[in-house]
Amino acid sequence: MTSTRLEAFSDGVMAIIITIMVLELRAPHSADWASLQPVVPVFVSYVLSFVYVGIYWNNHHHMLHVTRRVNGTILWANLHLLFWLSLVPFVTAWMGENHFAPVPTAAYGIVLLLAAIAYWLLQRAILSHEGPDSVLAEAIGADRKGKLSPVIYLIAIAATQIDPWISESLYVAVALIWLIPDRRIERVVARAPKA
Repeated sequence: MTSTRLEAFSDGVMAIIITIMVLELRAPHSADWASLQPVVPVFVSYVLSFVYVGIYWNNHHHMLHVTRRVNGTILWANLHLLFWLSLVPFVTAWMGENHFAPVPTAAYGIVLLLAAIAYWLLQRAILSHEGPDSVLAEAIGADRKGKLSPVIYLIAIAATQIDPWISESLYVAVALIWLIPDRRIERVVARAPKA
C-alpha cells in the first residue's frame, strides 16, 4: 500500500484533535475585559497544544511524503502515534482549567513524551521498511532535535514538582526548537534527480 491513504487518515485524525481542543474554549458569560482573565490559562494551553499538533502534522506529512510504501508495522506505529496525540485535548483542557497545577502539567508532559517516543517508533518502522539508503534515512541524519526533545520532556515532567512554570517554559522551548522550519527532507528531495 502507498502512504497516501495513511497520510489522509492521519490528517483527518489530527484535524479532529484540533477541533476538539478548540471546542474546549468556553466564552465568558460576561461582556467585560475582566471576564477574560480566568480563560487566559485555557487559551495559553490551547495555543501551545495547537502548535504541537501542527508540528506533528507538518513533520508527519514530510516523513510520509518520502515514504514509498507502508506495511502493517508502519500502520500500527502510526496508530500508536495518533493514540498519544488524541490525548492532547484532554491534558490540554485539564492543565488549562487547573491553571497549570503540578499534576496536570506533568500529565501534559507525559503525553508529549509518549507522543515523541511514538513518532520515533514510527520513524524507525519506516526506516526499517525503506532501508538504510532511503530518502528518509538520509534526511534524518543525526536527528539531534529528535534526541533532545524527550530529554527536555523528562526534565520538564520532573520540574513540575518544583514549579510548573519551569515545565511550561521547557514545553515552549521544545515547541520553538521544532517550530524553526526543519528542511532536512525538503533539501534531500530537492537534490534527488528528477525521474
